[in-house]
Amino acid sequence: MAFGILKKQLGLQKQLDEFLNQVSEASLLLRQGVDLFLSERESAFDEKLEQITQIEHRGDDMRRAIEKKLYIKTLIPESRGDVLQLLERLDSLLDSCKAMLWQFKIELPDFPEEVHGELRDLTSHSVESVEAIVRSTRAFLRTSPEFADHIHKVSYWETESDKVSTRMMMALFRREDLSLCHKAQLKDFIRRISRIADKAEDVADRLSIYAIKRML
Repeated sequence: MAFGILKKQLGLQKQLDEFLNQVSEASLLLRQGVDLFLSERESAFDEKLEQITQIEHRGDDMRRAIEKKLYIKTLIPESRGDVLQLLERLDSLLDSCKAMLWQFKIELPDFPEEVHGELRDLTSHSVESVEAIVRSTRAFLRTSPEFADHIHKVSYWETESDKVSTRMMMALFRREDLSLCHKAQLKDFIRRISRIADKAEDVADRLSIYAIKRML
């Protein structure tokens, strides 16, 4: 069994795995929530909103518990700073998924039906980037040889997200049937969803640096 950066701290590894599960679930709920919103299934959408809100609270509690454990028990002192920064960045990613769904609930954006497919694609690409960063983090913590492959997938999905968001915004501002205010609102949603993939890539960049430091 490979213990990696956590060495034989099995309890800590289990806590980190559970925290990563929350990040992954939040991204999956985001994808489901956007699909339900576009399908005008309000009740089912509200259920996903409630679930992602609970997951965000649970993720905060888990992060604090892990941070407390790392400080009080002075575990993995040589890597503690990197793990703490990683936790903060992943928690921010989880928060972004929840905030995105709440933004749909608050603003009720009216996306023309012909762009629903691309909005679903954009959301899916951002979710895939989060899934890839979760797998990358697990591989990093275990010093798995699959780390490089997972990190590459984060970059791949971020690029795909960029392509779709750029295409959507160009098409949006060439329409003559929407007011400038309406276009600005939809652009904000497109950018926010795409930004989730950007944040996942930012975490990937930090992870790559941590991995290099560990090799020195």
